[in-house]
Amino acid sequence: MLSRWPERGEWFLDPLREMQRMQDKVNRIFSDVEGTTGTSLPAVNVWNSEDGVMLTSEIPGIDVRDIDISVVGDTLTLRGSRTKKELKQGETYHRRERGSGGFARRIQLPYTVDADKVEARYEKGILSIKLPRSDADKPRKINIKTA
Repeated sequence: MLSRWPERGEWFLDPLREMQRMQDKVNRIFSDVEGTTGTSLPAVNVWNSEDGVMLTSEIPGIDVRDIDISVVGDTLTLRGSRTKKELKQGETYHRRERGSGGFARRIQLPYTVDADKVEARYEKGILSIKLPRSDADKPRKINIKTA
């Protein structure tokens, strides 16, 4: 993958970025460790602060009852399924880009979270999950005693 030197404006080959791009492609192919069938896994955005992790995923057309979220330690598992739309007699697809079937996604979080305080919202096809950091995992300031 080509990158540009900011100060020089010259292009150069960046083998590390190219390896990361290839690794991301391979991960997407093999990330369905559960062996479910269906479409590619939903993309997620994950960001964190000292207080917790926030995750969003676009999964339109799925009933909230067909989504399962579980947290164990520092791993979040997101599962769901989209039912196949049956066409009426004589109808055929002209274009079909949204697939159907099940998906499973396991996301390693940067630290353990308090599973009892996890909040999830599903609105307009966007799943938002707030994962508060476990108190036991938060950094603590150590006071130094003097003699």
